[in-house]
Amino acid sequence: MTQATAGTTVSLHYTGTLADGTTFDTSEGRDPLTFEMGAGQIIPGLEAAVDGMAEGDSKTVTIPAADAYGARRDEAIQQVPREAVPDHIPLDLGTQLQVQTPDGQTMPVTVAEVTEAHVTLDANHPLAGQDLTFALELVKVA
Repeated sequence: MTQATAGTTVSLHYTGTLADGTTFDTSEGRDPLTFEMGAGQIIPGLEAAVDGMAEGDSKTVTIPAADAYGARRDEAIQQVPREAVPDHIPLDLGTQLQVQTPDGQTMPVTVAEVTEAHVTLDANHPLAGQDLTFALELVKVA
């Protein structure tokens, strides 16, 4: 059987859950996730878990935060003056926004807190700081 190794293209079905059992993502009801091994297209821990699997193999793995989306970083949280945010921008807690950095890059942020004076924006990935468990089924290796 063909195994998933660097340079191969793999397709897999997955269900990702958090420590409390909440499903954060799944391919159920969709096409399998397809990516090239070794190309850095998915989180490192998931790629390491798939490495060496063969078509038809299934397993469940827990990936520590360091090998997923990393630790939460305090420096990724920033307060901006409320008046600096245009009135048409929705500021409900949890709203995902795009901001432009001083060097012109676009960065996703989440509204974490809103007061009369400030809006707190969090640029951490929503899954940062969390260990992730994946149920995997390797469908195809090419």
